[in-house]
Amino acid sequence: MPFDREVANLLRSVLQRPAKGSLFSDIVARVTNWEEAIESARFHGILPMLYSRLEADTIAVPAGAMALAKREVERNTFHCMANAAELLEILRLFDRVSIPAMPFKGVVLASAAYGDIAKRPAGDLDLLIYRRDLNRATSILQERGYELKTTVLADGSPAEKDNFEFHFERELDGAVIELRWRLELTQPRFRQDLGMEWVWPRRSTAELVGAQVPNLDPVSTLLVLCMHGSKHGWTRMIWVCDVSKLLESQPQLDWDFAISEAKRVGLWRSLALGVLLARRSSAAAVPAEVLQKLEGDRSARRLADFLYERLPAEPGQMPGGLLPYNVQLLGFKDRLRMLLSPTFLRPNERDRALVKLPRVLEPLYYVIRPFRLLKDRTGR
Repeated sequence: MPFDREVANLLRSVLQRPAKGSLFSDIVARVTNWEEAIESARFHGILPMLYSRLEADTIAVPAGAMALAKREVERNTFHCMANAAELLEILRLFDRVSIPAMPFKGVVLASAAYGDIAKRPAGDLDLLIYRRDLNRATSILQERGYELKTTVLADGSPAEKDNFEFHFERELDGAVIELRWRLELTQPRFRQDLGMEWVWPRRSTAELVGAQVPNLDPVSTLLVLCMHGSKHGWTRMIWVCDVSKLLESQPQLDWDFAISEAKRVGLWRSLALGVLLARRSSAAAVPAEVLQKLEGDRSARRLADFLYERLPAEPGQMPGGLLPYNVQLLGFKDRLRMLLSPTFLRPNERDRALVKLPRVLEPLYYVIRPFRLLKDRTGR
């Protein structure tokens, strides 16, 4: 079913600064499919902000729609509070045995950039730790009732070679924790091992429900947000909003360092794409000279134009071009590193699923893989 144009306009308006006069009221008045509006806002992670705008402006919205939105927002608020309490306890337990841990995204980002932990979806708890602490951290989480869902080998390492994350779930309350020891942009991984060695030395702190917790410094936060959004094709509006809110909360951001660090670790185009999307969606404040540099990257500008036009109605649609999306994110040198790396050239299950070959002909998958990648716009 085609996406309702008025719903799309409503969702776009949530990311924009509150308009003067009756502009927002006019947008709301034209919405007729409120069930789709609320479900789409929930999917895109912006329902708490939409509800706040509707409630603050006392705009006439069908009572049933407001009641539905209120229930979802109250549920999210409860989960955010539960996540905050659980995070504080886990950090306390880790600290007691000298395990440094860096929370990222989630309630810490909501508190630091949005000023309210309930303004973002609750989601999972994401923690970055040193690889050397993985076994001890796993034991602590298991003692708290979490079950490790990631398949591991006898030595405790992930069975999947390119996995840098342990996924935990707790049946009692449905809590989910992701323990990571490396952040990455695309597959195969290349150039930099971005982990605690990258973020911990220049860490800052954030206030979370009255307590001080470790937090990424502003530049690292910006790069992680742009990395994460780019990795997932910016399919949810909340990821664009995260960048906008961070820039709004950090007017003194060190842009020279942000740009140089992005280039150093291979995230320049991800940075440019994330900031350009935030600029187009919410008029995020970006210094003129910085904006000129970002707009000067034709690939980033083209990707930003493509993705902006398809949010919120067509999330997940990949841009065209000879190269897959994840390769388009890279500069020329990094493209060569990726395309020539053994991991990128090695066939995987997606290649084998395309064509079933007998064992004796399996070397032909090395020929099939490049053509399959050109067809698959995600580049996976």
